[in-house]
Amino acid sequence: MATEFAYPLFRSIGRGLAHRCPACGEGRLYRRYLKVEPNCGRCAHDLTVYRADDGPAYLTILLVGHLVVGPLLLFPVVWEASPLVVLPIVLGWLTLVTLTVLPRIKGAWVGLMYALQSTDRDQHLHTADAAD
Repeated sequence: MATEFAYPLFRSIGRGLAHRCPACGEGRLYRRYLKVEPNCGRCAHDLTVYRADDGPAYLTILLVGHLVVGPLLLFPVVWEASPLVVLPIVLGWLTLVTLTVLPRIKGAWVGLMYALQSTDRDQHLHTADAAD
């Protein structure tokens, strides 16, 4: 079973990574840190139908854990230095990396949902079909 994309996949994801509307690439994606704009300011595309929910958070944890924490454990200074020194430094950097990466991953997630045309409306349709 092949997945068909309604719109170009990498273009949509790239626009989301850049915090731009996946439809036109010019309007802002976020109103605040992670709050998606209701509509694009340029093309008026409805952005509320692309609910990312917990997917971006899980993917961020997976990436940060494997790309930062895993290699960090290979450095002897982490094991030999005092935990009172290492812990604040490591937790500070992990917080900074996580908060920097999370909005980009969420934007890419919204871009992926746009390319697949996987919307909140689809979930309501499937729920209504199951109830019948």
